[in-house]
Amino acid sequence: MTGSPADWSWRERWALLGYDWLMQLLQPLLRIKLKRRARQEPEYGVRIAQRFGRYSEQPPQGGFVWLHAVSLGETRAAALLLPALREAIPGMRLLLTHSTATGWHQGRSLLQAGDQQAWLPWDTEQATRQFLTHFKPSMGLLMETEVWPNLVQTCRQAQVPLCLINARMSEKSCTKALRWPLLSGPAYRGLSAVLAQTPSDAHRLRALGCPAVDVVGNLKFDVTVSEQSQALALRWQSGLSSRQVVMLASTREGEELMWLQALQSDPERLAQFKALGVLWLLVPRHPQRFDEVHALLEQAGCRCEKRSAWGDLAPTSALKAEVDVLLGDSLGEMQAYYLVSQMALLGGSFAPLGGQNLIEAAACGCPVVMGPHTFNFSEAAESAAACGAALRVPDMQAGLDHVLWALSQPQWLIQARGGTQTLLDTGRGAVTLHSKALKAQWLALPLTPQGDR
Repeated sequence: MTGSPADWSWRERWALLGYDWLMQLLQPLLRIKLKRRARQEPEYGVRIAQRFGRYSEQPPQGGFVWLHAVSLGETRAAALLLPALREAIPGMRLLLTHSTATGWHQGRSLLQAGDQQAWLPWDTEQATRQFLTHFKPSMGLLMETEVWPNLVQTCRQAQVPLCLINARMSEKSCTKALRWPLLSGPAYRGLSAVLAQTPSDAHRLRALGCPAVDVVGNLKFDVTVSEQSQALALRWQSGLSSRQVVMLASTREGEELMWLQALQSDPERLAQFKALGVLWLLVPRHPQRFDEVHALLEQAGCRCEKRSAWGDLAPTSALKAEVDVLLGDSLGEMQAYYLVSQMALLGGSFAPLGGQNLIEAAACGCPVVMGPHTFNFSEAAESAAACGAALRVPDMQAGLDHVLWALSQPQWLIQARGGTQTLLDTGRGAVTLHSKALKAQWLALPLTPQGDR
């Protein structure tokens, strides 16, 4: 069997033993990190023992389709796939795992009767084996990038096929993986199937040793705007009618300061934004940074209001004129933020972090200005630029200059919004292709003595 432990070289076996030893040594540091993170995000304090493959509850009946969605973005992509997957595999029972609190929080809404939710264990052989023994999944689906050496090896030994779905592999990540061939080689060879987003992703995944790679598209192109988000945006707009909203979407550490310095370094530019009535909507990527970013804005002299201050109400009347920055300190409202924005600066793309997903912005008709660093979503970014849904700039100052120009060019904004629809139309259909491929994988599984898979 290709990729099975019996086919590994002695060097690969020794490398995995060394890796497992290191991961065991690091477990105390993980405990400290989880306790620290739980102070701001309580989900990190939930079921900590599961992180180490220990379970107090009785083992559930096996036969799950196990889907691992590490964080929020992957869980949202899973939400697009699951209805079609449940239809393709009637009676499917889901085991949904995560590694982050935002993924866990979002994932709870995807569960149905008979489903289970758990943390993916730390990547030691013992914890992974105990996880598989407890839940007894029939098949594993890893969303996008989550390939771990012990995880793959232990699943192969337990005869649990693993599929990497909505798979992406940047040039940077591929180069990094190739530096550690004794670990990455067996891990990628051990996958049963790979459903890649783009031909470039497929090429890099094959280079890493993946044995069965098909290009089926990016699930995120099948996103729809929820009625709840549309209703919320309409309610907010009643208090924002006199303001032009420009969003800083999913900002990462350092980018807020970058934006502040670019904005305040040119008094003339700053005055022009104020004359246009611009309200900056700043939405940090990670919830644990909400308070940190709020403090940074206040120290810089910005008049700031938190979204959380509104509750279920519309924005306060003071927001119409007196507030410079609205801090988006909420979860699950990203679509509503995009819907009320004229355009957005893409977080993660101005610092060398690879950029964030811009497809959700396109689904909401919000044009995007992106910085030079979009290697995590390179083909989506190139397609967005080609469709006119996004514009690339070299740095934050150039981004602000373009925003200033675009807000005075209504025709450009109309054309850019049309480009967002073009972008979506070129990418839709991945959900159907994924569900068909995964149904075939399910049907290929051997039957149990009870006639189940």
